[in-house]
Amino acid sequence: MPDGGILSGLNRAAAPRRRFRQPWVSPLLRRILLVNALPLALLVMSLLYLDQYQNGLLEAQVTALREQARVFAGALGESAVRITDPDNPKLVPEVAASLLRRLTEPTPGAQARLYAPDGAILANTRMREGPGGVIGADPLPPPLDRGPVLSMVGWVYDAMLGLLPHETPTTLVDTTPTAGGPDWQPDVKEELRLSSAGNSNETAPYIRRTKDNRLLVTVAVPVERDKHTVGIVSLTREAREVDESLFSVRMSILALFGMALGLTVLLSWYMSLTIARPILRLAEAAADMREGRGRSGSVPPSLLKRRDEVGLLAVALAESSAALWERMDATERFAADVAHEIKNPLSSIRSAIETLRRIEDAGRQRQLLTIIAQDVVRLDRLISDVSDASRLDAELSRVTAEPVDVVPILRTLQELDEATRSSETAPRLEVIAPPNGLKIWAVEDRLVQVLRNLIGNAQSFSPPRGRIAVRVRDTGGMAELCVEDDGPGIPQANLEHIFDRFYSERPSGESFGQHSGLGLSISRQIVEALHGQISAENRRDGSGRVLGARFIVRLPAV
Repeated sequence: MPDGGILSGLNRAAAPRRRFRQPWVSPLLRRILLVNALPLALLVMSLLYLDQYQNGLLEAQVTALREQARVFAGALGESAVRITDPDNPKLVPEVAASLLRRLTEPTPGAQARLYAPDGAILANTRMREGPGGVIGADPLPPPLDRGPVLSMVGWVYDAMLGLLPHETPTTLVDTTPTAGGPDWQPDVKEELRLSSAGNSNETAPYIRRTKDNRLLVTVAVPVERDKHTVGIVSLTREAREVDESLFSVRMSILALFGMALGLTVLLSWYMSLTIARPILRLAEAAADMREGRGRSGSVPPSLLKRRDEVGLLAVALAESSAALWERMDATERFAADVAHEIKNPLSSIRSAIETLRRIEDAGRQRQLLTIIAQDVVRLDRLISDVSDASRLDAELSRVTAEPVDVVPILRTLQELDEATRSSETAPRLEVIAPPNGLKIWAVEDRLVQVLRNLIGNAQSFSPPRGRIAVRVRDTGGMAELCVEDDGPGIPQANLEHIFDRFYSERPSGESFGQHSGLGLSISRQIVEALHGQISAENRRDGSGRVLGARFIVRLPAV
């Protein structure tokens, strides 16, 4: 690659190279993880509430326990009541205690108590009695032990749920530090008062969580005989099934969440590898291009082969880089060509001035001054054409092509040619075009410039009374404009260079320096900027004899 001059080299040396490092967790990966995991986390959090599920389990426990207590109360009312006074039946403690123990034995973990109407306890299935009275209490079954890890998971889970807003459950659980333990006793007088009001006002069950993490459920049912309340049966049972069911469901949900989260992380990491890292590699390639080290092969070939949006971005970056380098090369060549073309008249002027100082012949001096004047005019034309060519590219990049009817433009050029013909022998312009016109995508001013260049070039080479024909036709998606003359044609060896910058092949009788050699080059630049093509060829007859030159312009039709 050309170095671009001293200034370009200084700019590159002054600009430090920017290094792009891929962090372990890139910002894009964090965003992908957040977008993918947040809906999953919200869904799991909504599932983990399980309030309705817990309420259903507790209500089932309460219903079963209350029915069991009613059975106990009915059996005691029929079998353990002594009727000495029809209006004041009384329980027999010995019979009631024996019967209550036998009723409770099939239900492990249940504890039943029988209270007299005055609140005195008549029987307690947990107490063991001997010949001398109560000798001790049966030990409670050990609390659930899930190990330190699962216990910590449960504690964290409960703590998190406690921070989140949720509705008050229909079945209240006392979780305060003062919650009653297994030996809690109901308010017998309150139970008696409610029982006398009817079953519809029976007391609510007492459900509590003890300090050792036991979930206890207690219900109280009155013992009746002949519609007289003779006592209260209190039945307490540890609801381990509720805790085990809830724990099992929660662990299942957490396990599924863990699997889904792991899959989400893997998929997010995969997306990061296929999106974030390739974009970072493209950024490095762009930095190499900016610093002049990416003329070829800056974009990794693996990215160019991808058939997705990243691949399209890589192809676009590679094409942009190639177009940029091509434009830089063209600019450097243009600068070199301009310098070369300017040196010729400058050398001629310098030589003429040096000679003018040494001679005294007036005629010779006038001849040298004429040469100097011609070279100055040549320099002025050359600088004007160079200025036009330099700003042409920038101008075309700012304007937008619009539908332009080319036929009225050609008719106007034909009328202008008729009005400015210098003599009857001057070449005549003829336009052959569709009667309804033909619209193309172009910039009108620049299209007129191309047509004037081609027509002026044809006029320069056409013989006296020659004919210049401009043909317009639609070739299916493209409009074709042909400019033909009757001149000597283009030398076969020069067909490849006819559109080169500063190339000039002028008629033999034309004065030197009348043209800068940029007309056809500017025309090609305009046509290609309009997404068209321009070419040149010789017109020949059946025997192969050259009849003239033909320039063909193809532009997109509307």
